[in-house]
Amino acid sequence: MTSLQQLGVTIPIVQAPMAGVSTPDMAAAVSNAGALGSIAVGATDVAGARAMIEATRARTDRAFNVNLFVHKAPRPDAEREGRWIEALRPLFSGYGTEPPSALRTIYTSFADDEAMLEMLLATAPPVVSFHFGVPSTDRIAALKSVGCLLLATATSLAEAQQAAAAGIDMIVAQGWEAGGHRGVFDPAARDDQLGTVALTRLLVRNGDLPVIAAGGLMDRAGIRAVLALGAVAAQLGTAFIACPESAADAAYRAALASDAALHTVMTRAISGRPARCLANRFTHWGADTECEPPDYPIAYDAGKALNAAAKAAGEAGFGAHWAGQGARLHQALPAGQLIELLWRD
Repeated sequence: MTSLQQLGVTIPIVQAPMAGVSTPDMAAAVSNAGALGSIAVGATDVAGARAMIEATRARTDRAFNVNLFVHKAPRPDAEREGRWIEALRPLFSGYGTEPPSALRTIYTSFADDEAMLEMLLATAPPVVSFHFGVPSTDRIAALKSVGCLLLATATSLAEAQQAAAAGIDMIVAQGWEAGGHRGVFDPAARDDQLGTVALTRLLVRNGDLPVIAAGGLMDRAGIRAVLALGAVAAQLGTAFIACPESAADAAYRAALASDAALHTVMTRAISGRPARCLANRFTHWGADTECEPPDYPIAYDAGKALNAAAKAAGEAGFGAHWAGQGARLHQALPAGQLIELLWRD
């Protein structure tokens, strides 16, 4: 079985793939420092994904990770979507604009994207990872046939076992503390909300695959802790948001540096799926509304439109400012320097 070490990764740190934040510059800087950099292509099309892979390869000759979303196709429901639009209407009106008249499915799941599979088989990135589930066994076999090491996020032992049975090589154990979208395979199912420590140890003790721990890890102490639990690497995401290579805008960086970083919350209001975010006006509204959001990523179409309207009026409180519970521990350093600092001891 191929390991991260066999791919030339000498530092057991994975930079989490964060759609809208990760960039080829960041991934390359992390990989060049000896860890595993990542780009997220689940929120772009085939042309955009190919461009990101090519840009990363132009900046590093070391291994890097390409992450994809493998969510179940959403169920369009005009009535439910209409109720959500009407619930959001006062917020749009507060910024002098109208909500969308209808909502779209803005992301295609890798499970249904033949063109994305063909592009990945042609480019053969060293590592490919999956979030929200795992693709079919034939897709997994095809990617492994061109030499890709495959990772999948799991939030429970059952999900990890499903990923292992499908042919995945390594499991990313995503604890409840993690920022961004919860990687649950079925968002309608009960979530045991296992923390990083308990989940990592559970998967190490009860599975045969190497485990990468993720969720709330921000510094050397956290990395040491999960390695002691038996993880082969630690995945950090929020720690990299403030890096200069990050695509996070000024409002996101300012929020991360504010007291909002002490109050992250899990919300479905922004995208339709549970995701941990810095507390802001959107999360507060979401906690109070009784309206049920449409399926992911249909709801995200409305969330992005609201954020754009608010930003145009000078309000940054409706952004998808994903962050984990350790957000206040971040350091604003270049990505390569951050890796050096994290691994110095």
